[in-house]
Amino acid sequence: MLLVIDVGNTNTVLGLYDEDKLIHDWRIRTEIDHTVDEYGMLIFNLYQSSLMKTEEIKAIKAIIISCVVPPMLNILEPLCVKYFNVKPMIVGPGIKTGMPIFYDNPKEVGADRIVNAVAAYDKYHQAAIIIDFGTATTFDYISPKGEYMGGCIAPGIMISSEALFERAAKLPRVEFSKPKSVITKDTVSAMQAGIIFGYAGLIDGIVERMKAEIKTKPLVIATGGLASVVAPETKCIDKIEEMLTLEGLRIIYNLNSKS
Repeated sequence: MLLVIDVGNTNTVLGLYDEDKLIHDWRIRTEIDHTVDEYGMLIFNLYQSSLMKTEEIKAIKAIIISCVVPPMLNILEPLCVKYFNVKPMIVGPGIKTGMPIFYDNPKEVGADRIVNAVAAYDKYHQAAIIIDFGTATTFDYISPKGEYMGGCIAPGIMISSEALFERAAKLPRVEFSKPKSVITKDTVSAMQAGIIFGYAGLIDGIVERMKAEIKTKPLVIATGGLASVVAPETKCIDKIEEMLTLEGLRIIYNLNSKS
């Protein structure tokens, strides 16, 4: 079995594959001050909560990690060796992706952005714009030939909302849910409308500008933890692929393990 781990600034997502089938997935907080053993016990508890058998845990023979928080590798690499007796594959320079990267400095591109791109092109085989709703919201364009062409980065919806809560003393924290209208009659609904509809407008605006520059008709794919909340309120998003990053990690692992 293959364990895939995607480490983001806010959350870490883990997935367990039995060949090409995702059989378990978990989302936990990214905590750089945890020890190797604390993370080991946390992962063990996740296994128990999923009613995994000891044989299944012992069947994990390979691990691949994409990480945008470098200190986390100092925890996860020794964890993989200590608890799984596996040296993990790390997505980064020297890893084969099967995708040309047209970026001024390819080393600057977040591993998760490349992993998403690989998964999207592998599944749809066409030009695509991938929007990843994470701590930051990233927009990446993949050409019809399967080339990573670059993109842009915006503050994530959580960052934007936290700034509002922290800077406006009388405004409360609110749940991320769609209000009944844009013109609302109470403060909580007014904030929800501004956050959800305002962010949907940001998504539509950036995608419209990207399409104008590339002059193609790409498929627009949303992924990330909050994709299912924001995507339905946009005009531009065609597909929601919540497990896109995990699937990309599986593909990249298979590509490199066979070489």
